[in-house]
Amino acid sequence: MNLAPPAPGTPVIEVDGLTAGYGDRILFRDVSFRVLAGEVFVILGGSGCGKSTLLKLLIGLLRPHSGSIRVLGHDIVSGDEKGMRAVRSRIGVLFQAGGLLNSMTVGENVALPLAEHTHLSPAAIGELVRMKLALVDLSHAPGLLPSEISGGMKKRAGLARALALDPHLLFLDEPSAGLDPVTSIELDLLIRSLNEGTGSTMVLVTHELDSIFRIAHRVIFLDREARGIIAEGDPRELRDRSADPRVSDFLNRRAPSRNG
Repeated sequence: MNLAPPAPGTPVIEVDGLTAGYGDRILFRDVSFRVLAGEVFVILGGSGCGKSTLLKLLIGLLRPHSGSIRVLGHDIVSGDEKGMRAVRSRIGVLFQAGGLLNSMTVGENVALPLAEHTHLSPAAIGELVRMKLALVDLSHAPGLLPSEISGGMKKRAGLARALALDPHLLFLDEPSAGLDPVTSIELDLLIRSLNEGTGSTMVLVTHELDSIFRIAHRVIFLDREARGIIAEGDPRELRDRSADPRVSDFLNRRAPSRNG
């Protein structure tokens, strides 16, 4: 359905000199980083640092003040609509609340991207929907409405829909938000299993430290006062060895150091 996936370790997202905000309010300036094929990459930082804004920029829902973003080889800032369509057919998105349409069943929600981006027959779409729901342990749920399932099941259904097109790149916005600790662990293990099993690159926004340490290969740390990235790397290395108190305090659940 999609082109061959990127080779492991090659850049699938390339961000250079990115400045973004809302009107005159700048959230970050001159941000640059790479996301490599096959990794679980997490955007983290305190409230108001621009994590969700950065995710929306990477998906193409917002435009930056300046800078460039290449996703799967396509320039999504200055590129044309044809390029954006090519990108959309190769990515999946799990929104914070699952993003399911309440008037449609779980199975119909998962079928939406297949109906929009492919010319498959209804029978073929139905078979793929069954396969994706089985991946997230929801084989019993295709006929249920979102109102009839739990919060954790909604997240898994949203994940099944994000996986519908066998994407090379998955974006997940606060996947554990609102879940109880056990369900959160189960979702983390599912995300890690899917990453290992499919080789999909995953970009997450989350503030859940336990989730970060369970699933992230690499992180960038945005800081509101610095208006940019103040750390990048393996979150376990940053937790144990960072000399920056802002990073160390955050990753060790310490209150910020106070002088005087």
